[in-house]
Amino acid sequence: MLIRLGYEIAIESPARTPLISLLEIHSDRQPDIKRATRVITSPAVESTLYEDRYGNSCRRFSAPGGEFRILYDAVVEDAGQPDEVNTLARETPVEDLPPEALGYLLGSRYCETDHLSSLAWNLFGHMPPGWARVQAIVDYVHNRLSFGYGYARSTRTAAQANDERVGVCRDFAHLAITLCRCMNIPARYVNGYLGDIGVPQDPAPMDFSAWMEVFLEGKWYTFDPRHNVPRIGRVVIARGRDATDVPLLHSFGPHRLSMFKVWTYEQDSHPATPPRHGVDRTATVQMIA
Repeated sequence: MLIRLGYEIAIESPARTPLISLLEIHSDRQPDIKRATRVITSPAVESTLYEDRYGNSCRRFSAPGGEFRILYDAVVEDAGQPDEVNTLARETPVEDLPPEALGYLLGSRYCETDHLSSLAWNLFGHMPPGWARVQAIVDYVHNRLSFGYGYARSTRTAAQANDERVGVCRDFAHLAITLCRCMNIPARYVNGYLGDIGVPQDPAPMDFSAWMEVFLEGKWYTFDPRHNVPRIGRVVIARGRDATDVPLLHSFGPHRLSMFKVWTYEQDSHPATPPRHGVDRTATVQMIA
């Protein structure tokens, strides 16, 4: 299966502004890219890539004052299989976890384990450890929060989402990640492309998506608290402790988001040109960490 994906983002700033974008397809999926544009900017500026501590590819720009646009379009090959489900996967005792997983047990800016530890143990301490416990956490978050783009707030933490009972996909992910960490299960934040493949098409304009990966029995498994069903066609952009580590665009100066378009769809089921749905996602894109 071929997936067409890309974005067009524009900001307006009063003066030259340094930017860092985390919009590159993750190195895990780079071999699957069949064709792609380079990252195009208008006005044209030079950019450089570097790898952060989590293995994500970051691009540095210096945007001139005024409007600055970033555009990318690609076709990626995908196996067309839904997220892996392994109901027999067991939890790994903390003392046996690999060092790279330990950091994903700790609290972070949006995942305040200290605030939610008692709640987590009261709700899930009696659950069978392993996949069943993680799924119970995902079910809880999916049922507790109501999704809506109008609920977006870049400062909302997991505990606040639990209290307010509303959010966007990042809030669903943050709350589920926090509850897993409270139960000594490593969990990390993921953002990327997720089109309406194998499910009814969502009439809302396309956006990037956020979900989580949980470490069980020696490997990372995908869980999606917002949708709560295995999905087809995820393409990872970045992973981190929470949204602080993987803002799509980090601006070191004042700016206004003036355009935000994302497309991701199965190539064979759409016209050759990507859809150009525009939507104001100022509140859902974390522009400054």
